[in-house]
Amino acid sequence: MKKATFLIAGIVVATGLFAQNTPGNDENIVIQCSQFGISKPLSELFEAEPYDDNLQPYEKKESGDRAHRTPQTFLFSAEKDGPAYGNDPSTIQDKMGTKMPVTVLQNWAGQNGGGYPPDPSGAVGLNHYVQAVNATPFKVFNKTNGAQLGTIKNIGTLWSPATGNMGDPIILYDKYADRWFVSQFGQASGTNMIYIAISTTPDPTGTYYTYSFTHTQFPDYLKFSIWQDGYYMTSNMGTDRVFCFERAKMLVGDATARAVSSTFTTGAVSGFFCPLPADADGSLPPAGTPCPFFWYTENAWGGGNVDGVKYINATVNWGTTATLTMSATTTIPTAAFDGTYNASWNDIPQPGTTALLDGIGGVPTYRAQYRRWTGYNTVVLNWGVLISNSPRQRAIKWVELRQTGTGPWTLYQEGIYNPDSKSRWVGSIAMDDNGSIALCYARAASTTATGDVGYASLGFTGRLATDPLGQMTFGETMVITGTAAQTSNNRFGDYSQTSLDPDGLTFWHTGEYLATSPRTRIYSFRLPLPTGIEESENQVNNVTAFQNLGAIVVNAKNLNVEGELVVDLFDVTGKQIDGKQMVVNGGTLETSFSTSNLAAGTYLVRVGKMNTAFQKVVKVMVK
Repeated sequence: MKKATFLIAGIVVATGLFAQNTPGNDENIVIQCSQFGISKPLSELFEAEPYDDNLQPYEKKESGDRAHRTPQTFLFSAEKDGPAYGNDPSTIQDKMGTKMPVTVLQNWAGQNGGGYPPDPSGAVGLNHYVQAVNATPFKVFNKTNGAQLGTIKNIGTLWSPATGNMGDPIILYDKYADRWFVSQFGQASGTNMIYIAISTTPDPTGTYYTYSFTHTQFPDYLKFSIWQDGYYMTSNMGTDRVFCFERAKMLVGDATARAVSSTFTTGAVSGFFCPLPADADGSLPPAGTPCPFFWYTENAWGGGNVDGVKYINATVNWGTTATLTMSATTTIPTAAFDGTYNASWNDIPQPGTTALLDGIGGVPTYRAQYRRWTGYNTVVLNWGVLISNSPRQRAIKWVELRQTGTGPWTLYQEGIYNPDSKSRWVGSIAMDDNGSIALCYARAASTTATGDVGYASLGFTGRLATDPLGQMTFGETMVITGTAAQTSNNRFGDYSQTSLDPDGLTFWHTGEYLATSPRTRIYSFRLPLPTGIEESENQVNNVTAFQNLGAIVVNAKNLNVEGELVVDLFDVTGKQIDGKQMVVNGGTLETSFSTSNLAAGTYLVRVGKMNTAFQKVVKVMVK
C-alpha cells in the first residue's frame, strides 16, 4: 500500500519591526515563519532511510562553531590578585557523600554523531526517549527497555526540501501539550536559520509541523525552554538577544506563527556568552508570568562585576504587533568562585597525554529547571569553576534559587562539588517532585591512580530535600567508564541534558564519554525517599515543633549560630511543602506554618543554616 505524503509550504518573507522599550530592552524584532510544512511520518522516513551510526565510519570532523566563540577576558585571577577571585573554601564539598550510591535503572548506548563535539540532547515522555546529536541524527527509543524504534540520519529530513544540518540540536518534551520539540541551527544560501519542529501528536514517530525562522546573526549554541506563553531561546550571538516563539500557534500547525526577540544589557561580559531561559517542570507558571533568564557573573571580568547570578525577566505580548519587554537586570551575590578558564579551552586533563579537553567555561550548562511549589518557586543552575591550575582541575558550582510569589529571586543554597582530585564538568542539574536534586556530569583525571580509570566517563550524585544545605549527600554513581583519551582536538560536550520523567521522580540524562571515539550514553535513576529520621518524636536538642490549633509552631532556643536560617516543612516522604528564611537573634527563633491545607499525619521540620553543617530536623504530628 502506498503511504501518504504530507507537505504544506507557505513561504512568508521575514520582516523586522523595531520599537524602543524599557532601558534593559533596546530593540524588538518580530520574525514571521519563513517556511512552514508538515513532515512525512518518521516511521516512513525510518524505512526509507534506515540509519545506524554505529555501523558508519566515524567522520573525524570538528564543528566550525568555534568561529563564533571568542574566549572571555579575565582581568583578574586568584593567583595574581588574591583569594577574592578564587573559590570560597566554605562552599567546597571536598568529601564524597556518605549515602549509598544510587542504582541506575536504564542504561543504554546513545548515538555517536558525525564529529566533535556530539552535543547530545534528549528528553523523556510518557513512553519514549528521544535523542539527537551533531549533526544531526535523531533517534526514538522505547523508554522501558531502550529498544530503538527508528532513526533518521538528519533532523533536516523533516523539512521539504530538506534543510542543511549544521547542528546544536535541542530536544524537549512539552508535557503540558504532550508534544515533542526538535530544533537545530543552520544557514541557507547565506541566511542564518533557526529550525523548529513540533510533533503533530504525542507519537514522536509520527508527523511534525516544521517551522523556519531567519535572523541577521548566527544563533550559535542555542538553548530553548518551555514556558506558558512561548518557547524561549537564547544563543551565543554578537548581540545579547532573547527570542520567544509563538508556542500556541506552533502546537496547532499555524503557518502564521511568529517569533519576537529583544536585546538586553548584560554588563561587562566579553566573548562566549549564553544565558539560560527558565524551563518549566512540574506545573506551568500562570498566564502573564515573565520568563526569567539566568547567567553567572564573575568578578574576574572586572567592570564592577561581582561573583553571583544575574537574571532578567522577559514578558511577551502576542498582540497585533508582538512585543518582548525586558526588565532591568538583577544581581544575586553568591560566595566567591573562580569562573576563569583557559583561553584555548584546554582545561580537563586526561591519562597518558598532555592533551586537554574543553571544560565548557563561560556559561551555565543546560538546563535552568524551574519548578513551582506551595508559596515559592525554585530554579537550579550549575556551571564550571577552576579548582587549580597546577595540577589542572575543574569542578561544578551549583545553586538553588528561590522566589516567593512574584518577588525577586534569592539564593537558597550553593555548593562546589569537588569530592576528590578528579575534574567534573559539563554538568546538568534537576529537581524531582520531592525537592531532591540530581547532578549529572562527565568526570576525568590525569592519572589512573589506585586503579581508577581517568578517561572521560559519566557519573552522577544527588541530595534529598531534607539533607544539609550545599551538600551532595549521595556517593557518586559511575554509569559508564571511558576507555581512551582524545588527542586530535579538545572538543567535548558542548553540553549534556538531564530531564525529568513525567512521573516526577525519575531523572534521565544523556552525555558524552570517550572510547575509541566520542560516544554518548542515555541512563535513568531515582533518588530514594527518606526512610525515617533518627531523632525524637517532636524535639531535638534545642528545637521543638508542635501543633497549636491551626498552626505548626516551631521554637528554637540556645542556638549556637547567628544570622539567617532556613526553616522548611516537609511531608513524611520528604516532599517540601513550605519554607521561609528567618533571622536568629540571641540564639532564639520562633515561627509557624499553617495546617489549614495539611492532612492529618507526620511531618518534618528542618532548621538549618545555608552552606554550613548546622541542621536540626524534628517530627511533628498534625491531627
